[in-house]
Amino acid sequence: MTTNKLTFPNHCSRKIIMDTNVILFDAIAINKFRSADIYIPFSVIEEVDRFKRDLGENGRNARQFSRFIDVLRSKGALGQGVPLEKTASYVYVIPDVRFEGLPIEMDLIKADNRILATALALQKTFPAQSVELITKDINLRIKADVFGVKAKDYDPENTQFEDMYTGFKEMELQPEDIDSFYRNKYFVVPETTKLLANQYIIMKDSSNPNHSAIGRYSGKEERIVPLISPVDSIWGIHPRNVEQSFALDCLLNDEILFATLVGKAGTGKTLMAIAAGLYKTLDEGHFQRLLVSRPIFPMGRDIGYLPGDVEQKLNPWMQPIFDNVEYLMGADKKAAGRAQELINQGMLNIEPLTYIRGRSIPNQFLIVDEAQNLTPHEIKTIITRAGQGTKVVLTGDCYQIDNPYVDSANSGLTYSVERFKGQVLSAHVTLTKGERSELAEMAANIL
Repeated sequence: MTTNKLTFPNHCSRKIIMDTNVILFDAIAINKFRSADIYIPFSVIEEVDRFKRDLGENGRNARQFSRFIDVLRSKGALGQGVPLEKTASYVYVIPDVRFEGLPIEMDLIKADNRILATALALQKTFPAQSVELITKDINLRIKADVFGVKAKDYDPENTQFEDMYTGFKEMELQPEDIDSFYRNKYFVVPETTKLLANQYIIMKDSSNPNHSAIGRYSGKEERIVPLISPVDSIWGIHPRNVEQSFALDCLLNDEILFATLVGKAGTGKTLMAIAAGLYKTLDEGHFQRLLVSRPIFPMGRDIGYLPGDVEQKLNPWMQPIFDNVEYLMGADKKAAGRAQELINQGMLNIEPLTYIRGRSIPNQFLIVDEAQNLTPHEIKTIITRAGQGTKVVLTGDCYQIDNPYVDSANSGLTYSVERFKGQVLSAHVTLTKGERSELAEMAANIL
């Protein structure tokens, strides 16, 4: 570690220090900043090198980043700064710089502390310019703040979960307009009212709160149309509130090929998705198979420590899905046997997302549960696997994220909701009312 001041050319007034976790989250994150000098300390290069043999998403991003930096190396000297033409930024790879005056508690054996020391040295070298430490590590941001270094989370889309698109909207209409909707099975909105394709509408009578209607704005027909509401239950499931009616409509609508359901525990998002998938696959025969999957994020030991073959190792992680399927099959002891029979017949498949890369999935109803743990790149990988005639449904709760490199603002689920907003092939519903039990609803609200 050098004790000298940084002597690199001063190309831009904005200086950015990039942390390792940002690169593991987005391999090309350095392309997301405009007109900045972007510094990659040696500690980051060493940490990325340790991840490059990882078989998961972190390893993929580490390898992609290393290849990208190697391409830049061929274009110029990384120590002097290599320009990025599209963003007018410069990329540097620099030695860690010791900063005198750090407290004894700041053990420089730790890479995070060396990165912070480099940021402090950079700030001392360029006192009149903006120096930012970009990291997804909350504790590192806290320590940076103590030393007066501006630290930010990496959020290229700047999406706030609290402001995320809910998928529905309330409209006040005249009584005759609501009556016309019931009579004609559609309502043409005024040109001054801007609605998104497949946005769900709650139409309220401005003079009578009990006189209302619900519908969906069809982007193709450019008018509000009634929801799909089967006379009989869907595998014993009836919508219990307006939000669930919206969710069931987007799950059963064949014109909607991409649906996202976001909600807290107990709102019924996973159960409704599986019920709709069984109905569309087994009852209507619209899809050849129901494929239910979820990412594996253990709270303790990794999956490799579990005994048994692959199927036995996966059972603990897939058990929540089996629970929902067996609930829909019936409450008796034969439910597990019927679920296994569907699996044996190839009509139902429950598997992890580990090996989805490179696959093509045609004519299937694909449900990805716990999608809040996925990164935007992983979401893209999943959706691009969809072949002809496949419908993709993402469900998740952005307040229950186990992935250490993802938060509610940059989760792949939040990202996909905002990016697909208003597309004619997609729909989204945010569910807020819990229906699992009074205890579950109370726990979700107060704990």
